[in-house]
Amino acid sequence: MKTIGLIGGMSWESTAEYYRLVNEFTRDRLGGLHSARCVLYSVDFAEIEQLQVQGRWAEAGEVLAAAAQALEAAGADLVLICTNTMHKVADRVEAAVSIPLLHLADATARAVRASGLHRVGLLGTAFTMEQDFYRGRLEAGGLEVRVPDADGRALVHRVIYQELCLGVVREESRAAYRKVIADLVAGGAQGVILGCTEIELLIRPEDSPVPVFATARIHAAAAVDAALSGGPGDAPPAPAPH
Repeated sequence: MKTIGLIGGMSWESTAEYYRLVNEFTRDRLGGLHSARCVLYSVDFAEIEQLQVQGRWAEAGEVLAAAAQALEAAGADLVLICTNTMHKVADRVEAAVSIPLLHLADATARAVRASGLHRVGLLGTAFTMEQDFYRGRLEAGGLEVRVPDADGRALVHRVIYQELCLGVVREESRAAYRKVIADLVAGGAQGVILGCTEIELLIRPEDSPVPVFATARIHAAAAVDAALSGGPGDAPPAPAPH
């Protein structure tokens, strides 16, 4: 098995899920006592969040690029950015290393297409929902992407940063997300991408009338497939939507 490099800590709540998932998928594939060969570099999210708010993306990219270089030096054969939003600096991270970067949006687009759907709602941080670095990548992957209205985007973003990244899961926030999802479905969404890894702590399959695509789960499955096969360029078998 190749060694998976994980750039985590954004937040550590969802990074813990990544670690669990890559090991579960490895056990399921190999059986017995097998676990994943992986290396984790966990950044301080408080520093990254300030760079996000201040629009200092180039500096944030340097932090993550250095993390990727450390993972490569530690023996990683491929690297994952364990967060959707920071794929805004994926090009900088990819340029800093000689090992492949497994892009989260690419893996997600493959999973949605494999399910037979093409028109999806996208939930995530305001950066992910409103900027082109992620939506554009999904659209280039053959998807039609819809996002909530301004009030819905503000609510989704607030819950991520003020609750989920702190490990706080509230029923009233789950109910509010259900309403946002229902609005997306009413607008024609055939499925919903949980385009922030923390959202998987809040939204369950039964919270949506259409399939939900959990991006941390999809990313982890694609990483294990790449580590056990020819590489990240191979199209992995997509995990079933929830």
